[in-house]
Amino acid sequence: MVVALYPAILEYHGAEFTVTFPDLPGCKAAGGTQDEAVVNGLSALTLWLEKRTAAGEEPPEATPLDRLPAEHSPKEVARLLLKADVTGRVLRLNISLDEGIVSLADRRAGHQGMTRSGYIASLIRADLARVGRARR
Repeated sequence: MVVALYPAILEYHGAEFTVTFPDLPGCKAAGGTQDEAVVNGLSALTLWLEKRTAAGEEPPEATPLDRLPAEHSPKEVARLLLKADVTGRVLRLNISLDEGIVSLADRRAGHQGMTRSGYIASLIRADLARVGRARR
């Protein structure tokens, strides 16, 4: 298992918040609220790293927050460190779901730039994070 902390930039773009990762090209997420964007960012981070690990690639070195370029975008809200636990082992599952639910999941996944599997995994991670917060 790989435990990684990566810097993330949270920005506000009118109707939504976005999270990008300077060290991970193409890794980004969005949400209607800061919390939603960060939860989606955690999923995007994990999926990005899992994909690379499954392909036999080493995760890139994370840049410490204090070494990120000092200039800020006017839309920048915060700089964060987000943690991902990655096993790199992908399991193929055969599950049964209502076709209407699958159709909705596919559309929502497409809007977020995710696969169906990635979207389902992000929902599970978000639920686990919610349960973890509720226990505190």
